[in-house]
This record gives sequence, structure tokens and C-alpha cells, in this order.
Amino acid sequence: MKFPIKPKKVKGAHPSPVDALVYPRFSGVPTFMRLPHVPRADELDIALIGVPFDGGTTYRPGPRFGPLNIRVQSAMIRPWNPVLKTDPFSRWRIADYGDLSVNPLSVDDTYTRITKQLQDVLKAKCRTVCVGGDHSILLPILRAVHSESGPVALIQFDAHGDTWSGHFGSPHSHGTPVKYAVEEGLIEEGCAEQVGLRGQVYSEHDFDFAKKHRISIVTAEEFHRGGNNLLKPFIKRIAKRPVYITLDIDVVDPAFAPGTGTPQVAGFTSAQMIDVIRSLNGINLAGCDLVEVSPPYDNGEITSLLAANLLYEMLCLF
Repeated sequence: MKFPIKPKKVKGAHPSPVDALVYPRFSGVPTFMRLPHVPRADELDIALIGVPFDGGTTYRPGPRFGPLNIRVQSAMIRPWNPVLKTDPFSRWRIADYGDLSVNPLSVDDTYTRITKQLQDVLKAKCRTVCVGGDHSILLPILRAVHSESGPVALIQFDAHGDTWSGHFGSPHSHGTPVKYAVEEGLIEEGCAEQVGLRGQVYSEHDFDFAKKHRISIVTAEEFHRGGNNLLKPFIKRIAKRPVYITLDIDVVDPAFAPGTGTPQVAGFTSAQMIDVIRSLNGINLAGCDLVEVSPPYDNGEITSLLAANLLYEMLCLF
């Protein structure tokens, strides 16, 4: 897939959210942002795809239920973004593609399934917005993107670096995808930035991998002092390269997003998170994901509601 891309010329009107003044938001079958369910990538420019897998979690489970609950809360999304002055649904053909087939008993088989299914979508010149699921799904997603587009630049919003070597004898978990993505050449060397890292780690050597592979880091503490300006040098450096955004909801403080598996205090507010996404307007977005929403630990479904809004803001970046 070559970037930048142009909208597809398909006969008929663009898929669009259901009119809330005709069908109340609490009615109908839940889909992302009340868009139609269109499981045909050749008819779409951007596919919203659920990946209900949490076999890579190491603490609190539940992200397998993330796509379902985010769909429900996304009923509140309206089409026009008054800040970025865009309506992504009129600009692109966007729909709910449905959920990928996963194997809840096998990480390896799930990886194979995710990569194969996403390759089929990407071959149709359709970009993907994946909704997890835990962060382990990032690796098979990037494998699919790489097979069609080559290495990408990566912007990772996360409380954790996810560059560990494995847990309990298993090489793969939600704490390892960035390590393997770098080692497999899925991310362009020197073109990865991690934003929001904070909290305790296992040792002073936990950041050695990032240093060795020139991964830029903006910690939460640094971001609270310097804000969005700290991202500008990296954005300038990656210029017009295809960029992939991965957003772990635990980058947000648990006061605003309690429904996640590995909560870490002193994170971003919901307002900061939306603002930093908007600050990326103009990047050459190849695809994105949002992961680690665990509805069983949510409070009043505020995490799923925030996740739905962040997904919408990322759609506006395309």
C-alpha cells in the first residue's frame, strides 16, 4: 500500500452513523459509532475492527470484552469535529468490519489468524483501526502492515514500554510486542516514540533496549511539564513517513480510565489525551489501534466512553 492514499471511488453514498434523531442512541444493534456493519474491505477506505483477545494479559483480565463495550459507548459519537474541522465519515468510506477470529487458548494461533485476516483487508487498500483486546495484538497487526507497506514509524501512547523479553517462560505477552516488532524490522530504525511511560520498573536496565534501538521516550512526568511541544521534534523527524499509532488506555490516569488491566497512577487526563491526539493532525497515518480496555474493572463505563472518543479523534487524523 502506497502512502498517502486517496478515497475509493465506490458507487453509492458513504456509510454513515445512524441518525440519532430518528433512532435513539440506546436502540439498535451495537456497532462502532453506529456505523453499518460492512465486512467487505474492498468497499471501504478505513475498517474499524474488533480484536477480542486477552490471552497476553499478566494481571487483570477482561480486555476481550473491550470491543463490545466500546461499541456500546460509541453510540454517543457525532460526526463533525469542531476543533479539527472535519467529518471523517464524509471524507472516507468507514464502517464496522466486525471482529477478527481469535483463539482464546493460544497466543501463537491468534497471532497467525490476526496477521492473515488483516492482510486480506490491507490488500484491498483499506486501512485498519483495530480495537483490542490486550496489547499483545500489536505484533501481529504490525506484521500485517509490514507485509503491505514495509516498516512504519511508531507512536506509542502507554504507561509501559512493552519491550520486555517475556513472562513466566512465555515469549509473548502484552508486555513484549514492541521488542519483537523492533527485532523483526517492522518499525523503521530510529522512528519510534513512546509517550506517557511512568511508574516503577523491574530494574535500572529496563530501558536498555529502548536506548540500544534509538526509541525516543517522553515520560509522563516530562509531558506534564512540557506538553505537546515535546512531540514536535519526533514528528518533524519522521516527516511524511507512514506512521502507526498504538494507544494503550493505561496511558490515561486510572482516575479517568479505571477499566484496564495494569493501571498506573499519575497518567494523562482525558482532556490531555484528546488534545495530544489532535496535535498529531497532519501525520501520514497508516493505521492505528486502541487496546487494554477491561470493562469488568470500569466505573460507570467511563473508560469505554473515553476509548470511543479517542478512536474518533484518531479517525480524524486520516
